[in-house]
Amino acid sequence: MQPAKPQPSAGFTLVGLLVSIAIAAILGMLAVSSLRAAAAKVTAGVAEARLVSTLERARALAIAGDSDVVLCPSRDGSECDAGDHWENGWIGFADRLGNGKRNDSEPVVLREGALGHGIHLVSTQGRTRLRFQAIFGSNGGSNVTFTMCDARGARMATSWVLSNDGHLHAAAAKPANVTAACAG
Repeated sequence: MQPAKPQPSAGFTLVGLLVSIAIAAILGMLAVSSLRAAAAKVTAGVAEARLVSTLERARALAIAGDSDVVLCPSRDGSECDAGDHWENGWIGFADRLGNGKRNDSEPVVLREGALGHGIHLVSTQGRTRLRFQAIFGSNGGSNVTFTMCDARGARMATSWVLSNDGHLHAAAAKPANVTAACAG
């Protein structure tokens, strides 16, 4: 009779198990990172759409109406904030008195709430209000640049320029504007 051959083990080795766990952990981290970036991209896209829509509606209301429409950042949805940060929301009102300051007789015609988590939106320094002029829809004053930074960071910041004639177009983000937007 011949001695029995040893049978190979059918289980996992400790080293093999640890390597498998390490690979699974790395793949999991990559997936989570990709999902976060995708979520930030979607949130930024929604914020961009809200801004563009508001600017177009404000211009259309000014053209169709008998008074200028003023847009300004607003945390509370009824009064203008003093700064150039728009991520907390904004309002548009019919500026019937023509002074750029909303009072109780001037209705809020547009209102947007805060943008998504991690989104920062700033306008050109010193441009805390935008005035769309009645009948023509032009943007009084100089061009204004909006720069947005999201959770993906400065390298993904975007900018739009609202020209004096009231039209909006994408533009390269300037480093100073990106710094202001991404600083939060």
